[in-house]
Amino acid sequence: MEVILTINLPAFVRRTIKAYALKAHIRQLGCDLNRIGRSRNWQLKANFSQIQALVKLIEQEQEESWLWLGKLLKREYQHLNHDNLLALAIRLDNLTVTALMALTDCTLAQARKVLDELEDLD
Repeated sequence: MEVILTINLPAFVRRTIKAYALKAHIRQLGCDLNRIGRSRNWQLKANFSQIQALVKLIEQEQEESWLWLGKLLKREYQHLNHDNLLALAIRLDNLTVTALMALTDCTLAQARKVLDELEDLD
């Protein structure tokens, strides 16, 4: 089961130039982007792989006003708990400790614990 992360985006439209283009990219990736009520705040619902794809897209586009979103999404990697890391490791084949750390920005201890548990499942 894929874990869906919910991320609040304060003043999303006001902080981004070409917000319409960014919203289109987000929706093309299959993410759910909604405005919270009538406020200026938005909410993004996406799984880990969608967030990674979005960060990569933002970095490739090099639109200055989009970089805040990339930083915010990268910070979400650090909030992955053990179950999220385990679910991600199950999906990926031939995963190493280094690869898991590079992919998720988790600690060495977290990566080892996940991979040890994954080996016990086999």
